[in-house]
Amino acid sequence: MNCLNYCKHIAIALGCLTLAQSKASAQTEIDGIMMEKKNLCIGPMYSHSSWTEYWEGTNKRNNENLGRVTTQMFSIMGNYGITDKLNVLFGAPYVATKASAGTLHGMEGVQDLNLWVKWMPIEKTIGKGEFSAYAIGGYSFPLTNYAADFLPLSIGLRSRNLSLRAMADYQLGWFYVTASATYIQRSNIKIDRTAYYTTEMHLTNEVDMPDAASFNFRTGYRHGDWVAEAVVDNWTTLGGFDITRNNMPFPSNEMNATRVGVNLKYEVPAIAGFSLTGGGNYVVAGRNVGQATTVYGGIFYILNFTGKKASKPSNSKQN
Repeated sequence: MNCLNYCKHIAIALGCLTLAQSKASAQTEIDGIMMEKKNLCIGPMYSHSSWTEYWEGTNKRNNENLGRVTTQMFSIMGNYGITDKLNVLFGAPYVATKASAGTLHGMEGVQDLNLWVKWMPIEKTIGKGEFSAYAIGGYSFPLTNYAADFLPLSIGLRSRNLSLRAMADYQLGWFYVTASATYIQRSNIKIDRTAYYTTEMHLTNEVDMPDAASFNFRTGYRHGDWVAEAVVDNWTTLGGFDITRNNMPFPSNEMNATRVGVNLKYEVPAIAGFSLTGGGNYVVAGRNVGQATTVYGGIFYILNFTGKKASKPSNSKQN
């Protein structure tokens, strides 16, 4: 069932912008599984991310005026099979942030609508295993007029993001490896002040947002009712500047992060199409982001619109 991974990129984007790396992760546009034609996988997902230490440039520190910064995300996610080789995915999160110390108030609200188109043009047997190649296009835009210039407690960055990902998956028996690379083009944003300082003075309310790149590697077990995998991913901002000493983060900061984590998915045998997913990750290296620990979980169900009786789902290339 390929409807469970978020925020890559609401994910890393959200995680970076809150300095929390609050990505709910399981399997979606970034895994090697496709949804069958005229099947819709849909369900809610929840993630909890928090940190007390963060990188101010390359300097790791804490801030007693913030204490522990926490980000919670509630989202509805779905994946529809237009064909067996072409899927459309979506996600829309509600985000809430808070700090345990100081005077800054947390924020909450509906964030961005995330849309992806996932295409599998190549699927062939190589050696004793099965190889698949994918092209994924994504677009996200804000659903509400939330404030971006209140980091690390903003719920989003308000940029419109266009992404293009290339991905390859190879499964040998019950074990597999998946690798992908993504380029994210981000639009400029407008903030609620007429001047701001980065490395120089800007007499405008428009902020030039740097683009970003993301790399993801995952490997694990995929068979029967179970998927269990280890994940390493990296988000790199292609530009920006460091947080200055004792200052607040800014939307166009350079925000880099490397995370390691695990994902699990279990398809309940007694209920065809019903599955549970969960996992967690930890930021092991970063720049201008929080060293966050994130846990997440979700419940998903496949709706079959083919008019035929649904077969028992399995964690194979198609689900």
